[in-house]
Amino acid sequence: MTILCVRFQLPPMYEAALPRLLGLLEEFTPVVQALPPDGALADLRGAERYFGRSAVELASVIRVRALALHGVDCVIGAAPGPMLARMALRDARPGVTRAVPGDPEGIAQFLAGKPVAALPGVGAATARTLCEYGLDTLGRVAAAPLSTLQRLVGAKTGRELREKARGVDRGRVVPNGVSRSLAAERPFGRDELDPDRHRRALLSAAEELGSRLRALDKVCRTLTLTVRYADRSATTRSRTLAEPTAHSAALTRAVYGMYEALGLQRARVRALALRAEGLGPAEQAAHQLTFDPVDEKVRRIEEVADRARAKFGPRAVMPGRLAA
Repeated sequence: MTILCVRFQLPPMYEAALPRLLGLLEEFTPVVQALPPDGALADLRGAERYFGRSAVELASVIRVRALALHGVDCVIGAAPGPMLARMALRDARPGVTRAVPGDPEGIAQFLAGKPVAALPGVGAATARTLCEYGLDTLGRVAAAPLSTLQRLVGAKTGRELREKARGVDRGRVVPNGVSRSLAAERPFGRDELDPDRHRRALLSAAEELGSRLRALDKVCRTLTLTVRYADRSATTRSRTLAEPTAHSAALTRAVYGMYEALGLQRARVRALALRAEGLGPAEQAAHQLTFDPVDEKVRRIEEVADRARAKFGPRAVMPGRLAA
């Protein structure tokens, strides 16, 4: 086993801790792919040789260090490839790493009894079609003639489906730096119905992200809003900004637009999270100039406010709606 799929058991809406936990993984290997809000893939091929330990043994060390340094437990799946590691994670539990054997027979045995819907990339419609013809497990899909699968789901999909069902894992871990995203969470003390309180929480999160981005000389291209409800379900929406920015007013307008588009009707909201993604250097970002003096004035005020916060603390300057 050379690939770990790790899911950190973070408190609800506490995904801002993920970058620090990814840093823990990067102490073992530089090949780490973040899977927000609470997971990651790690390629340990080099680490196994360097430390003289197997991936399962290193997984135990990672679990202990996550608990000792951050107070966070985790569940871990280990396998020869990313797809199999993700599937192994579903069978894992805290304290025990679910490992898929590296030999073909072990992989076939691991996959054989699983429902076809458990395979990454197989949607509800494809699974329903396969089940109608008795191909309800991956073992049966692997044993089916290629021509049959291609007739049912198409030439390319059928070929890929058969390969995956037989354990052929062509995926790879693509490193993405932890600085590629920043998150801000706003949990409520009780399930919140008031849209005005929702908007105040979103304003606070947008102000925090804008301040953090400017402190890092970064801009973001995409905003992702996650709304978690009282029944533990969640809604996630993303929006690509007109131009990369760290301007708090622009971030606030964007997140307000996403919130209004959800059309929530007295929804019992437990927490809100806002994530800035697609970060890049601020000096490389283009800004469309306008003839609006108000926009320029707001940006100058923002610069002054940032200097005041840096000197006197983050609550030295804030929007009037948040001061109440």
